[in-house]
Amino acid sequence: MGAITADTTIEELAALVSQALERAGITATLSGGAAVSLYSENEYESVDLDFVSSARLDEIGTAVESLGFHRAGKGRQFENPSTRWYLEFPPGPLGFGETNVRDESVPVLHTRFGPLRVVTPTQSVMDRLAAYMHWHDNQAFDQAAMVARRHDIEWGALESWAISESGDADVISRLRRKIER
Repeated sequence: MGAITADTTIEELAALVSQALERAGITATLSGGAAVSLYSENEYESVDLDFVSSARLDEIGTAVESLGFHRAGKGRQFENPSTRWYLEFPPGPLGFGETNVRDESVPVLHTRFGPLRVVTPTQSVMDRLAAYMHWHDNQAFDQAAMVARRHDIEWGALESWAISESGDADVISRLRRKIER
């Protein structure tokens, strides 16, 4: 395993963290802006890596200390002076709006740096659209489009999800129009 330096990419860092957590018996899934960074080829650049986990913070801290991360204060954030990215550990379960996802249904992406537990591109779009629908976050809508432009999205699943979240699939139609431009 390589040492974390200022030149470590977000993909490499995500894989290193995911593997350290798995070795410690902790299931944690990369989601949020870092997943968008990966799936958008850094068109959007996240400042943190959100790993959703139901593990206790002391267990997580022990696992990521091996990579040089230390808890920043009393929150769920961990920092390493060798990298500009910090880690956050939102509490599980993994979910997009009101829709929860079982840990075992999240695939492991095999990167050139090793395995990484990360939401799928479709789930990443759901995550960003949930932020857009619930908090009117226009940047999140743009991030959903960045991912959808580059990946095969399960449009039927996305539309069903949008209807269950808001009773309206119009957001999916708007997203399709945006990526077709």
